[in-house]
Amino acid sequence: MSTTEKNIVWHDASVSRKERSKRLGHESFVLWFTGLSGSGKSTLANAVSRKLFEEDRLTYVLDGDNVRHGLNKDLGFSPEDRQENIRRIGEVAKLFVDAGTIVSTAFISPYKEDRAQVRNLLNDGEFFEVYVKCSLDTCEQRDPKGLYQKARKGEIPEFTGISSPYEEPEAPEIVIDTEEYNIEKAADAILEQLREKGLL
Repeated sequence: MSTTEKNIVWHDASVSRKERSKRLGHESFVLWFTGLSGSGKSTLANAVSRKLFEEDRLTYVLDGDNVRHGLNKDLGFSPEDRQENIRRIGEVAKLFVDAGTIVSTAFISPYKEDRAQVRNLLNDGEFFEVYVKCSLDTCEQRDPKGLYQKARKGEIPEFTGISSPYEEPEAPEIVIDTEEYNIEKAADAILEQLREKGLL
């Protein structure tokens, strides 16, 4: 333990998470959207967030690209930087949960170990891994940002699915195949599963 760590003491908040949940009328948790680039993570996370908002739930989306414009703009895409990227987002998501918010995170988060570490930051029932399943071929055909084309040309090193691995979730709470569902039906399917779990 460093000297700095020895001098840091946790300060309990005057308002508890339980009080926030009671005031807001719902529980808070993380919907962790993971999948290849182009699978539909951000679009789906935002569709779910909109539906939750229209049901008067406090909700927020942490999007991979958006976060890299600020909090994580100092990170690249090496395995080490990807790990730090997810670690930071996990800590931020935990704060949102404590604040009473249903937070959706849309990150490729390609490594099982990193996703497991975020899960371990949270209590049971606070982390729901949503595997946005889509084949590499379909993601390449969609290629909304032109990234796969650049990766195939070698212009983007360490690109997930091409020159860097994506480790599929082994036991996600929710699986959504965006080759089978349109965004509207996919969002409805997620909300239905959350209701079945008694979270909404």
